[in-house]
Amino acid sequence: MKLLVTGGAGFIGSALSKRLHDDGIDVVVIDNFNEYYDVTLKRSRQKEFLNGVEVVEGDITDKPFLEKLFTDNQFDAVCHLAAQAGVRYSVDAPEVYVNTNVLGIQILFEVMKNHSVKRMIYASTSSTYGTATAAPFKEDVSADKPVSVYAAAKRAAELLAHSYYVQYGIETTCLRFFTVYGPWSRPDMAMLKFAQKIIAGAQIDVYNNGDLRRDFTYIDDIVEGFVKAIHTPLGYEIINVGNGSPVELLKFVELLEKELGIPAQKNLLPMQQGDVYETYADTNKAKELLGFQTKVDFKTGVKHFVHWYKDYYKA
Repeated sequence: MKLLVTGGAGFIGSALSKRLHDDGIDVVVIDNFNEYYDVTLKRSRQKEFLNGVEVVEGDITDKPFLEKLFTDNQFDAVCHLAAQAGVRYSVDAPEVYVNTNVLGIQILFEVMKNHSVKRMIYASTSSTYGTATAAPFKEDVSADKPVSVYAAAKRAAELLAHSYYVQYGIETTCLRFFTVYGPWSRPDMAMLKFAQKIIAGAQIDVYNNGDLRRDFTYIDDIVEGFVKAIHTPLGYEIINVGNGSPVELLKFVELLEKELGIPAQKNLLPMQQGDVYETYADTNKAKELLGFQTKVDFKTGVKHFVHWYKDYYKA
């Protein structure tokens, strides 16, 4: 089996690529190494995780680049993780999200069609559920009221995937990830951002006065769910990959304080534009179709994250 992993130097993509390579699968990674956050972190992931993996620098919106890549390789499937990440940045730069997260996947589907590659596993997000969904979130709801441009673009990509399945037989499993965390995470994600500020003695911004709940899912569990989806063709499906056990934001801060050994200075703020109160995965479909359930509890995951943080940042 030969797989293309887009966004393979990212937080999830690099961990997935390492796991696939360790499993003996032939992997080609593409990443554009953009400057949304410190590129040094991506290069460090490349050094740590992608030894022995072919890494090609390029952009998924560059169709000639993709055409040549697919001509040079006979891919069995595409693991599509390349995207402009971050809910809050989509308020400032919505056009970037539409270009990368909607046009990018459409171009990728066209190239897959041209080269008869019939399977994609797509990294979607719990943000697609928006505000009009009762908890826990089930995959059969319409998900037609996204709050942010990021969420709307990810939902649009899911719908594009369905159209390419119906018209051209390209099977896509859309995995809706729930608040992924752990070692090697992005600097704009709450856990790393909070850790850096707590260590520095700076205030952390706590939105909605801390009255938020997130279904934190450890990186190794996310990768395991993705691998199971790779080996389980399902036609077109949307599947939650989450813990199914939301954690209150202030509880999260408390655990982080304990592991860092430093109290946080909290700046309590109202709800932020583009945010949602709660994410909460119904995990029954993942168990039924993929035989998947998470293994790492939140307390253990925070310990692993802080251990990595202190080592990598010499904190």
